[in-house]
Amino acid sequence: MLQVLKSEKIPIKLWLKEIEPGALQQAKNLANHPYAFSHIVILPDCHQGYGMPIGGVMATKKVIIPNAVGVDIGCGMSAVRTSLSEINMSDVKHIMNEIRKLTPLGFKHHKRPQDPGIMPKLKSGDYKISDLPVVSREYNSALCQLGTLGGGNHFIEIQKGSDGFIWIMVHSGSRNIGKQVADYYNKLANSLNIKWGFEALKKMQLAYLPLEIEEGRLYWLEMQYCVDFAFASRKLMIERIMVVFRNVYKGNISFTPMINIAHNYASEEKHFNQNVIVHRKGATQAKRGQTGIIPGSQGTQSYIVRGKGNAESFESCSHGAGRVMGRKQAQRVLDLKTEIARLDKKSILHSIQTIRDLDEAPSAYKDIGTVMKNQDDLVEIVVELSPLAVIKG
Repeated sequence: MLQVLKSEKIPIKLWLKEIEPGALQQAKNLANHPYAFSHIVILPDCHQGYGMPIGGVMATKKVIIPNAVGVDIGCGMSAVRTSLSEINMSDVKHIMNEIRKLTPLGFKHHKRPQDPGIMPKLKSGDYKISDLPVVSREYNSALCQLGTLGGGNHFIEIQKGSDGFIWIMVHSGSRNIGKQVADYYNKLANSLNIKWGFEALKKMQLAYLPLEIEEGRLYWLEMQYCVDFAFASRKLMIERIMVVFRNVYKGNISFTPMINIAHNYASEEKHFNQNVIVHRKGATQAKRGQTGIIPGSQGTQSYIVRGKGNAESFESCSHGAGRVMGRKQAQRVLDLKTEIARLDKKSILHSIQTIRDLDEAPSAYKDIGTVMKNQDDLVEIVVELSPLAVIKG
């Protein structure tokens, strides 16, 4: 931890030296929320989000805040280590081309529904899928989005690890079903909060739902379904990528069990001897001994990490490098030739082709080395991963 702000109702604990004004104001709004518990955590990849900063952690008592989870519910990382110690670039190019054939990117979906058996099962015996207003409405569409990458900062990457092995990494979320759940319940929370006299929370984009009412219980179930859907989707992509590798290497390859971790969700946990709802928005759980994934940008290192279980961060760490400039800003101010040259110099098969791609250029992100240094009390690095080839959504 680098600093603590005590100007608000509860403290704000920060793992970075400087924070942009918009994100700081959002952190203060969180600290003054009527249901905020103990303190607010701001991680080193923090930047302004919608209602709550990306790279923030907030605990509450008995309520859940849809905007403190975000619109891409369950977005997260999966990674597997291959048995390969080397890979030539001609094989990499072929593998990436085959992956593109199997994995729709951006707004594209599968033309046919995927196996319904892969879809998540509800974890509550008291409810059925048909009881969930958004999931039931979006279910058939979601079948065609299962195993698709999405856009923005989502990626598939082949990497070389400091452990001497080739790795596969996927970053993706819950696609449209997650956004629909988020929008539906945030709108519902807004109307209820106005009714209860909390119009200020609507203005701060931090309207809440009590978990003891039906609306709160339904959001909880739909949110968890989206977390599970995002995991099932990443798992399907990883499995198909492994098939591509097996085909290229004639089966002479093996893979370690998949590492998976989400970074947009809420969960019931015990902290400081209290049962609370921990909201992680662009934040990763980092319990003691827990394996996690912290990606950089497409031109920098990513990391397999082990959590240290730091109580002050609600056992959390950053979810990535974090943006240093907005998408439109990056497209306006970054130089295309310079960004391409930096990646070409590293011999990375990257996705920067046009000005529109500059929102995902490495210069649009914070320095991952600084981010990792600022949270060395939260995680330890197990494997450092260098990018060889990247597919962006």
